[in-house]
This record gives sequence, C-alpha cells and structure tokens, in this order.
Amino acid sequence: MKEKPTNKYTAKDIDVLQGLEPVRKRPAMYIGSTGPDGLHHLIWEILDNAIDEAMAGYAKNIDITLLPEDKVFVKDDGRGIPIDIHRQTKKSALETVLTTLHAGAKFGGKAYQVSGGLHGVGASVVNALSLHMKAQVCREGTRYEQEYAKGKAITKLKKVGPCRDRGTTIEFEPDRSIFGQVIKFEDKRILNHLRQQAYLTSGVRITFLDAREKGKLPYTFYFEGGVASYVKYLTRGVSPHHENLFYIKGEKEEILVEVAFRYTEEFEIYEESFANNIPTKEGGTHLTGFKAALTRGINDYAKKNNVFKNGDEGLTGDDVREGLTAVVSVKIKEPQFEGQTKAKLGNPEAKNAVESVVAEGLADFFERNPQDAKLIIEKCLLSSKARKAAKAARQTILRKGILEGLALPGKLADCASKDPEESELYLVEGESAGGSGKQARDRRFQAILPLRGKILNVERARLDKMLESKEIKNLIIALGTAIAEDFDIEKLRYHRVIIMCDADSDGNHIRTLILTLFYRYFRVLVERGYIYIAQPPLYKIQTGKRLEYAYSEEGKDKIVAALKKEGNVSQKPNLQRYKGLGEMNPMELWETTMNPEKRTLLQVTIEDTKEADRIFDILMGDEVLPRKKFIQTYAKSVRNLDI
Repeated sequence: MKEKPTNKYTAKDIDVLQGLEPVRKRPAMYIGSTGPDGLHHLIWEILDNAIDEAMAGYAKNIDITLLPEDKVFVKDDGRGIPIDIHRQTKKSALETVLTTLHAGAKFGGKAYQVSGGLHGVGASVVNALSLHMKAQVCREGTRYEQEYAKGKAITKLKKVGPCRDRGTTIEFEPDRSIFGQVIKFEDKRILNHLRQQAYLTSGVRITFLDAREKGKLPYTFYFEGGVASYVKYLTRGVSPHHENLFYIKGEKEEILVEVAFRYTEEFEIYEESFANNIPTKEGGTHLTGFKAALTRGINDYAKKNNVFKNGDEGLTGDDVREGLTAVVSVKIKEPQFEGQTKAKLGNPEAKNAVESVVAEGLADFFERNPQDAKLIIEKCLLSSKARKAAKAARQTILRKGILEGLALPGKLADCASKDPEESELYLVEGESAGGSGKQARDRRFQAILPLRGKILNVERARLDKMLESKEIKNLIIALGTAIAEDFDIEKLRYHRVIIMCDADSDGNHIRTLILTLFYRYFRVLVERGYIYIAQPPLYKIQTGKRLEYAYSEEGKDKIVAALKKEGNVSQKPNLQRYKGLGEMNPMELWETTMNPEKRTLLQVTIEDTKEADRIFDILMGDEVLPRKKFIQTYAKSVRNLDI
C-alpha cells in the first residue's frame, strides 16, 4: 500500500549525492544521453585527455582498441597521470582524477596551456559509468596500476613492475545497467572521429584496432597538413570551383587560429568548427567570426575591383557561403563551452581573434591568387542572383496562399485531423496509386498527395529553378512550413511524411529524388524523425483460402519453402508479383501498406551528415564516373534487375 503524500517538507527530504553518485543518477547531464551518442562519448572523453597531452607536445602516439566483452583500451605515450599524494584529498593524484568530479590539471594550472577537457569531469564520469576500469601509469621507469568499479576504487594504487616507456593506459567496460544490455560500439563512428582528431593534431599517430573479432587489421591515422588536409579530405570526389585552397594559421590575443576552406561546384554549405580539438556541432563565436570575415573580405575585394554595379546592395552571408566547405579550429586557454558535451563555444574573444586572422589571410590570398578571387566572386554573384529570384518565387507562393485563403493543392486529399502529431501525409507515385491510396486511407488522420512523374532533381538545381516545379510547390504548400529563409518547423502539418512508391527501379528513383529534396531543403524534418518510407509488398502468395504477402525475394522464398515443408497444401501456391501500387486494390493497399497495425515503415535517419552528402552527390550529381563506380560496386549483390 502506497504512503499518502504529506505536506511536511523538512531537512530529511533533502538527498545529498556523494562522490560520483550524481553521474550515475543523471548520466545524460554529463554525456548527453545513454544511447549510442553517450556510449561513444565515453571513448571521446578518455581520448580527449590523450589529445591534450599531444597538443601540449608530450604525446606522439595514441592507441585505441575495442576488446572482447565490450571493453575499451586507450593508451598514450604522454607524461602519465601523476601518482603522488594530492594535498587536499590525501589520495594519489591518479585516484583523485578518476574518482572526483572537477579534479584535473586544466583549471588554470601550468600543466596544460590549452585542453579540451576543461571541466575536469571526463575521466571520472567514464569511471562512474563503467562496470570496471583499470588505470596504468608509467612514470620514471615504474608501472603503477589501480582498479575501479562504478566510480569507486576497489584496489589501492600499487607498483606492478618496471617499464621502459611512459604514458597512461585506461581500460574500461561500460555499465550495462546504464547503457542497456547490448553494448554496440560502431567502428565507422569511431574511425570518423579518430580521423578528424588526427587532422586537427598534425604530427600525432592515432591507431585503432577492433579486436572483438580475430583477423581484423589496425587503422593508423597520421597527417601533417592540419585542417588544410582535412578540407581536401572533405571535398574528395567533388569538383573544386577554384584551384588553390585557402589556409591560414595565426595567433591573436593568445588564441591560435587555424582555418581552411574551398568552394566546390555544389550548392550546399558544409562547415565544421572545433575548439581545442572538441567538435562544436552548434558552432559558436569562432564560427561567427569566420563568417563575418569571409563576408566582409569578399565584399571589400569586390568593391575594390569595381565588381558591383551602381545600386548593388553587396553580398550577404548566404551568398558568399554557397558551395563552401570550411573548417575552423581554435586553441584557447579558457574555452567557455555550453554544457559538458561542449556543443557550442561562447568566448567573445574567439570571434575577434578568428575574424582578425581570417581577414588578414583572405586579403593576402586574393592578392596572390587573382584568378581564384575572380572565380569565387563570380560564384557569389550568381548565388546572389539566384537568392533574389528564389525570394521572389517564395513570396509568390506565400502571397498566392494568402490571396486564396491558404488554399491547399487541389490534388491533396487532406485528413480531418488538424493535430500534426497524429496526422500522416503519404507522397504517392502517380495518379493511379494516388486514387487507390485515397480510397484505402483512414480519412481521420491520413492525407494523400499524388506526385506526377519524377520530380525535379534538386541536386542539380538552385532554389529559384526548383520553385518553378508545380509538384514541388504543391508539396511545400501541403507541408505548410514554407522553405529556405521562410521555413518554420512549427507550421508543419504532418509529423509523419511517408514516401510510398512502387517497389521497382522507377519507384526507387522517385524515392531518391524525394529524399534528395528533403535532405537538401527540409533536413530538420529528417533529423527529427518525421520522414518515413512505406514498404509495399512485392508478392501476393495465395493457396486456397490462405493469403500471405512477401516484401522481398528472400521473404517470398521463405514463405514458399514453409508451405512446402508443411506438406498439407493440396495445390501449388499462386504467386502474383506486384509491378506497382496501382495493381493493388484499396483493401490490399490498406492491409499491407497503410494500416498502422500491420504496415512496415522505415524511418529515415542521418548517422553521418558528410557521408550522406557525399552519397547524394554520387547518386544525383553531375559527375558520371563516381556514379558508375558506385553501381559497379553494389550491383554484384543485385539478383533481379528491372530494365
């Protein structure tokens, strides 16, 4: 029987969490989440400490190994965490660092000029969220070792023998009670992060080995070109718009600034920023400083060379960043991050430092490379012209909606519900399938918008040309969000947008065209999990009164094999392969593809933004050779080809 709530509120009601208990109680406050991002964040925190030693000039080699039983091993050849007794805690410095929040050498001490581990909670948080951790330190020819469990020391610090090398080794096993029973470290995610760190820490060798399975070979990253090499890597396989890559490294107000960029023939903007090697995914003052310097520098050069005509208003930030790939990295003594996961930099002085260094570097770059400057200015002017045309087209769409009482497209069969959370919009290929969908749907919450033919490939078209497409305009109006500068996610009319195409090559092409549109212009819908792909069946398998549907060749083979195995089937199964949604009657379409209780929907997600960008470039871009190579690579696994 539950106790009745009382209105008494005394000191007895106040809980005080000791040591690392707050971390285990609220892990998401320290690592962002207890999902895949938070799990991998454990590796990043230990790696950050090794990177800090490298940035300080003491470490040259870092090894990361995934061991069996979900254990992680991180080793560096830096100075090694001190093992002498700490004056405040009366414990070894090693135990203090690994068991105490906000304990470290990065709060104004002289051990590190710059570091990513500002908060002093990284290693201790990893310890708190680990079932077991072992730390080994080599200093002055002696190896020391101590073990921990759930943030607490379970052995004393002890000498375990001599050693010739130096550095720190951390081995930890994430606690399944925190992260779930199935721990899944992803090679690809780890490799991408390590590659990034190697570019940002030139001259440091980072080696990764997945030892969970025998026979796997190690990966080693070592780069000397800094962020310039990183920009070359990010723009691999894409046509550059100008010959020389911009790169500048300088110091201002004791802030080390390193910036590189290149314009490509693409329309998309891709920017990465870092503070003390920590990825600042939400940008910050350093990225703001770069954008300001770039906009002003290009405008100043254009004015100086009489590029603008009388009455021209100059180029905006969006104009000068179209097709830009840039990396901005700063090293700063006292970085001010927002939150432990360090997603955004807040130091005002970082803006001034980056803006000053980039402005000087850009003026010099343009003077030394006039042909590059000319090509960049021309691209920016073309972008400005397209932006103005797109703005006029957007205003026409908005004005048309207002004049017609926010009229929805005539082809749209809307749902009765006005609640976006329960409403669904099916984007259906063709009028025939659209007709079946309109009859099959549940009108309370399911809307149908037929799309005629293949929509425009937006990978090869700017926004102004895109808005001339009637099908795309209908889709934008149906969504309700508007687009580009006028985009407002709060006005989205459906929280499930479902792409429903035929299960053939044409259907796959149309699906890819629609996904390209969403990825390029409505990416936040993808990031929030609002975009889905319907899975219509490939086969209807009927034997007497028994009816089953197969959604793949493998599924069909399995059903037929099961029927044969039963042995009580008196007649041969009747197989019907659907060539398109239009062949299905409304009842079949509802039962197999639209009924929420029976259907299968694939949610579209983005794991790696840059990799997704590269794949769309390959599949939908102008270059033929990369697409040919992609097809040759993956066509080997194709059993049935629609031609």
